[in-house]
Amino acid sequence: MIINLKNGIDQLLFGMKQKDVEALYGKPSKQFNDDDGNIIYLYNDQKLRLTFYEDEDYRLGYIITSNAEATVLNQKVIGKNIEQIKADLPFTTWEVEEFDSTENHFNESNWLILQAEFNTIIRAEVGAIIKDNDEFDWKFKI
Repeated sequence: MIINLKNGIDQLLFGMKQKDVEALYGKPSKQFNDDDGNIIYLYNDQKLRLTFYEDEDYRLGYIITSNAEATVLNQKVIGKNIEQIKADLPFTTWEVEEFDSTENHFNESNWLILQAEFNTIIRAEVGAIIKDNDEFDWKFKI
């Protein structure tokens, strides 16, 4: 499962609508609305959490995965040592935010978060990029 930085994951592209995602993966294992009115799809088999933004006409704008096959630039990341992966990736800027036993390692230029617990990456998050004019850079053209 390839994390295509700035674009999406696997066959999923930022900007897809729910019907486009369902054409690829079928109905989600679970669906709910978050506190902001966004629609969340969970796909248990793929270990994916997809967020369709309410204020963007329910376009896919954020993806979280804990799939063991998730790769960033040809490197599997889930279950790997966070410091080793950060050293191996060509990104020089990481912001680290700590929450109890977990840490979020955020690379803003790629809108990539690697979440680690006990120095081991447990999930990866990617978001659609926002352009200079404060609009999303949708990769899927409707």
